[in-house]
Amino acid sequence: MGLRDTYAYAIQTAKGKFQGNAEEREGKLYFNGTVATDAEKNEIWNAIKTIPTWQKDVVADIQVTGGPGGGAATATATAAKTYTVKAGDTLSKIAKDTLGNAGAYMKIFDLNKDQLSDPDKIKPGQVLRLP
Repeated sequence: MGLRDTYAYAIQTAKGKFQGNAEEREGKLYFNGTVATDAEKNEIWNAIKTIPTWQKDVVADIQVTGGPGGGAATATATAAKTYTVKAGDTLSKIAKDTLGNAGAYMKIFDLNKDQLSDPDKIKPGQVLRLP
């Protein structure tokens, strides 16, 4: 399956859910728009991640609006569910500080498997999604 095929699959998955623009330009796939729910956003991201080189070939800004009347409050809530790794952090420390339970570090790891291959290997500057 070539890049164009996987791009087409990601764009097809977004149809009917995604309000905005999804197009291929200069060999990269660009998504810029909104969806109504986190589930729709995750479905589109899962399709994007079928592209083997998605981290360098896809530029995506997909915001969750929460449906009619959503808007800024939902965007703020979504933004609050991330954490930027600092020097000296561990997933256990982040879980304790943000979730109140160091043992919940695997929940953070599972949400970020797209950028983490090992729960013991995180780098300062990484932006992790939180449950």
